[in-house]
Amino acid sequence: METTGSATEGDPLKRGEDGAETGTVPSASELTKKKKSCKEVLGFSKLTHWRTAVFFFSLFLCLTIVFAFSFIIPCPVRPQYLVSWNRTFSEAATYDFLAIEDASKDKVMDVLFVFKNADGSLKETCTDAGLPSPCLFVLAVDGTDGETLWERPLVPEFHWAQCGLDEGKGRTWDCLLSHSDQLTAVDKYTGDIVWQHPQPPGLNGTVPVLIVPDLDGDKVSDVALVAYDNTQTQLAFLSGNTGVQIGSTVVLDSTETANHLLHRTTEGSYYVLLQKDTGLYGLALWKIAAKAKAGMEVGLKKDKHWEKNANATSGLVPVYESDSVRQVLRIGVTGGTPDLLLVTGNEVAVVDGKHLQLLWRFNTSSILSEPSFGHFNKDGVLDVVVEEDIGNDTKRVMILDGKSGGVLWEVNLLASPNSPRPASIHTINSFSVFMFWGMLPSVTNSSEPFASDRHSYLLHPLYSKVLLQSTNVMDHIVTFKATLLENGRHAAYILLTGPGTAGAEGTVVLSKRKLKQDVPDSKVRPIGTGGSTETDDVIREAFSRLRFSDW
Repeated sequence: METTGSATEGDPLKRGEDGAETGTVPSASELTKKKKSCKEVLGFSKLTHWRTAVFFFSLFLCLTIVFAFSFIIPCPVRPQYLVSWNRTFSEAATYDFLAIEDASKDKVMDVLFVFKNADGSLKETCTDAGLPSPCLFVLAVDGTDGETLWERPLVPEFHWAQCGLDEGKGRTWDCLLSHSDQLTAVDKYTGDIVWQHPQPPGLNGTVPVLIVPDLDGDKVSDVALVAYDNTQTQLAFLSGNTGVQIGSTVVLDSTETANHLLHRTTEGSYYVLLQKDTGLYGLALWKIAAKAKAGMEVGLKKDKHWEKNANATSGLVPVYESDSVRQVLRIGVTGGTPDLLLVTGNEVAVVDGKHLQLLWRFNTSSILSEPSFGHFNKDGVLDVVVEEDIGNDTKRVMILDGKSGGVLWEVNLLASPNSPRPASIHTINSFSVFMFWGMLPSVTNSSEPFASDRHSYLLHPLYSKVLLQSTNVMDHIVTFKATLLENGRHAAYILLTGPGTAGAEGTVVLSKRKLKQDVPDSKVRPIGTGGSTETDDVIREAFSRLRFSDW
């Protein structure tokens, strides 16, 4: 018997896959495995090629990106600041107007102001512009080095100017000026005149500019001008696009009112706040618009909560009743309706802007300057800085708690003539550094301050028992601002000095100084009793380490 599976002479010889003869006949399953093995080898070879291609493509892409960022795309260059700079204009006049705006689109704040002279800073004369000499020049100065960005000659005389009006939608201008009998809208980036029109009759005084929603349907926010004389207060609407008056002029009140604000309620309704001798009142914008032109109020919202308190005859909504309201300021809050700070003849009060409820009241005597705001403590609520006249040429500088109105800090200073209002700049540590002007009584031997007895003082809330006193400024200060020149950095203050009378000719100087520039040479002055336990060098170092932030 022949063994099964063995090769015999009767069986045909079998050939392997390489063509060689074999004596063993492979089974069907073995043949199938061999076929699969060949396919797997071929598949793996193709996959390896694809992986290699992807690797080299990725490497090429990475090298291209590195090359682009290293050589083709330039690295952003941070602005190179001058620590301080001065611009001097001889035989010139200037005015109480100073705007801090980004006029060069480099994310650095620049300075806009107005002066009167026969010649501009760019060698352009009034005669070249076809204007009487001397004429007005609106000037934009680079915040980094003080160089002129642009200037625009205008017809004299100067009445008022207001910038920072770009919160509305669709407009191509940011500054509005009243001069001679004209209103001129100026583009802050180029200095070009966007439109220019004669000023509406009866609105020639100091006019607050209110940016209002689109009233004429051109999808551009419009402008409201409010003016008063000895008999009445009037309002006129102007097109934000063309400057043409919309409708007729409306008489808001038969008495004199001043320092108006436009207040937006939580329901999106707008009210013009009128300061009268009997208190603060609101008048709905939709009511004013309806009087100016029928149907113009259609797109404006109404607030039921405010309107239920409105007088049936006059339409006025009482916000705060007092014998005399001298100032009204808006206290900004994030994502909500701002509260209102009121200064009267004998008190400072804060009213809730949503429900018109009194939040707190602080009794004072005469307030010398417009209050300012900052964070003395770290509760996240803006505190209020006021200067109170306490007699004998002395003022009391107080920081009032924004929540309760209680006194957080105070100091008495000699009320030096021509001292600017207090200012503050926020820091990354959730508090502000405060700046005051005046003279500590202990510094001078006389209780009568002289014109030269004026210093600036810095207050660090963590070292509140001392003030850092810097050198005095001898010239007459026309206006002053402390600000950040760049987002989150470079705290500085801007001074505009010149003749003591507005419009009088003399030497006008615009200067910028970095806030920390004077810290090393400043003197540490104790206030109150006890003083600080830290050395002067430690306190100066604390000021030098400050890092600033936006609100």
